[in-house]
Amino acid sequence: MSTAKIAISISETMLSRLDELVKETRYPSRSGAIQKAVQDLLDRTYGTRLARECSKLIPEEEISMAEEGMNSELGSWPEY
Repeated sequence: MSTAKIAISISETMLSRLDELVKETRYPSRSGAIQKAVQDLLDRTYGTRLARECSKLIPEEEISMAEEGMNSELGSWPEY
């Protein structure tokens, strides 16, 4: 995967806290920590594949299908 260099501005406090995380070896570098933070933001913003697929479901239809299936199965358990 190719990468691009960018410049950002953050407060001294944020930079100090970021450096602490790197010093504690929680991240390999400032760049690694910022990449992880941006990736987390993008994942939350755009969702994962599961979230995208779930967003296509129509709750009323899913409830109806579940109840329909339960009604036919209430009489007995399937044999295995």
